[in-house]
Amino acid sequence: MNFTLSDRARSITFGLIILGAVATVAGIMGDHTDHHQRTWANLLVNGFFFFGIGLGALFFFALQNATETAWSVMVKRVFEGLFSYLKWGWIPLVIVFAAASLHMNHLYHWMDHTLYHEYMVGEGESAQYVDEAVQGAVANPNYDSLIAGKKAFLNQPFFWIRTIAYLATFVFFAGWFRKQSLQMDKETGESLNKRMILNYKRSALFLVFFAVFSSILAWDWIMSIDTHWFSTLYGWYTFAGMWVSAMISAVILVLYLKRKGYLPQVNNSHIHDMGKWVFAISFLWTYLYFSQFMLIWYSNIPEEVTYFQQRIDHHPGLMWGTFFINFLVPMVMLMSRDAKRSPRFLILVGSIIFIGHWLDVNMMVMPGSLGHDFHGIGLLEIGMFTTFLGIFLYTVLNALTKAPLTVVNHPYLDESVHHQI
Repeated sequence: MNFTLSDRARSITFGLIILGAVATVAGIMGDHTDHHQRTWANLLVNGFFFFGIGLGALFFFALQNATETAWSVMVKRVFEGLFSYLKWGWIPLVIVFAAASLHMNHLYHWMDHTLYHEYMVGEGESAQYVDEAVQGAVANPNYDSLIAGKKAFLNQPFFWIRTIAYLATFVFFAGWFRKQSLQMDKETGESLNKRMILNYKRSALFLVFFAVFSSILAWDWIMSIDTHWFSTLYGWYTFAGMWVSAMISAVILVLYLKRKGYLPQVNNSHIHDMGKWVFAISFLWTYLYFSQFMLIWYSNIPEEVTYFQQRIDHHPGLMWGTFFINFLVPMVMLMSRDAKRSPRFLILVGSIIFIGHWLDVNMMVMPGSLGHDFHGIGLLEIGMFTTFLGIFLYTVLNALTKAPLTVVNHPYLDESVHHQI
């Protein structure tokens, strides 16, 4: 059965985009930060958050392929719809990075070339920066020994090489998996088996790339905002947030489609399994969040604890609110079996956790980007989130119209249809 995007759904998505755009413009007019830093930070927050949902969906899709999992076959097309956003979702991120490279924003302090040289000759824009005390050289007041020590990794050419590698890999695999999935609907017998084996191998290969790239991109795109600080758990913590946001999006989308009369063979056991994933990954995120915080706070090393000290001292509501929303809400409200099988309850709880993980990305980006200029969630933040949400929903729903919502010839289709727990 093919999904049709209704006029009402189209109007809602366009309404979100328009309403969000108006609020965003109003928020930008009130942004008096240097180089509109707040606006650029919001573009990074929302660009990364929604790109992360598509990436989390792509990871889960590949994981199900590589492990030859049967139960999720009935909802494969939903995950394909979610990771279809990757085709366009990279654009806001590249805009932010390009603007930072051209010094149109200062989200990435390490991109200032004056930080890497201990001496300078001359003053102002004509000054030359050198590493040795040559004739006429004076100490460079901008020199930062900690950042200079990270130059081998944090330099613009290498940053762009890595970023292009991440984006090209993810977009390629997203397109390849989608193409193979549609092709499998047309094949049977030996040719189908060969394509299945190829899918398993490519999925396993993707998971290797993902294991490396998902961590390093978190260091590059988010952690390097707080350049002096680092955490060895940061990549995993960021990944957990992307993954649970993707699972929440998937379960809400499945419930929406069932309410509209689609996916009739998706039963309570499928919904229960998806709810269990949301519950389990929420605890993974909590474990990583607390482990990162506890180990750094307990050791109390100044250059490490500064990250949390800034957020506790100046943004305690955001920091602790994010933690308790994303920990307590799933723990208390998704513990029971019935809760994970109730569509209305899952949508309510999932929506709360979804907002909680958007706040988590704000907590990761905003304090380091704006410092004392960040005063909490305002019109600009809400407006840009609403705009991106509308674009994301339209992109995903439109992708679902391009193929039947249920796969046809998958070898595990019958097992998935009769899935019971």
